[in-house]
Amino acid sequence: MIPRCYLRFAMTTKLWDISPPIAANSPLFPGDTAYSQQWTAKIGPGCPVNLSAITMSPHIGAHADAPLHYGPGAPTIGEVDLAPYLGRCRVIHAIDCGPLVRLEHLIHAVDGLPPRVLVRTCAKAPTAWSPTFSAFAPETIAWLASIGVRLVGIDSQSVDPADSKSLDSHHLLLRHDLRVLENLVLDEVPAGDYELIALPLKLMTADASPVRAVLRELP
Repeated sequence: MIPRCYLRFAMTTKLWDISPPIAANSPLFPGDTAYSQQWTAKIGPGCPVNLSAITMSPHIGAHADAPLHYGPGAPTIGEVDLAPYLGRCRVIHAIDCGPLVRLEHLIHAVDGLPPRVLVRTCAKAPTAWSPTFSAFAPETIAWLASIGVRLVGIDSQSVDPADSKSLDSHHLLLRHDLRVLENLVLDEVPAGDYELIALPLKLMTADASPVRAVLRELP
């Protein structure tokens, strides 16, 4: 039997939806496939349902990159363990930190750090593509891995700068077996600890998956 106190908490707990809407005008990295939807059936005489087909890059909106995205022969998103995407996390504010999130922007909030870290870098999540977003400095990824972090997230389009050809931070994710969430919306989320729920789809050959990322207040 589930304790009544838990049921009461589950019904009153606050949720933050940290996923941007996905639509035809969603910001996307240059070269990615925009969202489009076609109706393959419509309710009418002889048809009881609406049915659609969608086409999109799996990197639109809040998404989880698979190791395959930056490592030839690495696991697909359908093959990765789900545990990093579910559990206690910390939101750290590094608003207007500049082009790179460095250790100096996070060090104030690392005591008792849980294994999931989401970094807010902008006052307002972008609604259009811009190459001037904040990314992670590679040494920041390496340091977070060294203290036990298993997942990092950010409210910008990538953990590497838009013009990076070497993708140093992505390759450090691969080296340290970290998971990553990108394109989060942390505008309304105070700094602090939460429960993260951001499960990717079981896409067995894909390099990424959209997620419906939410934060839940802790009891």
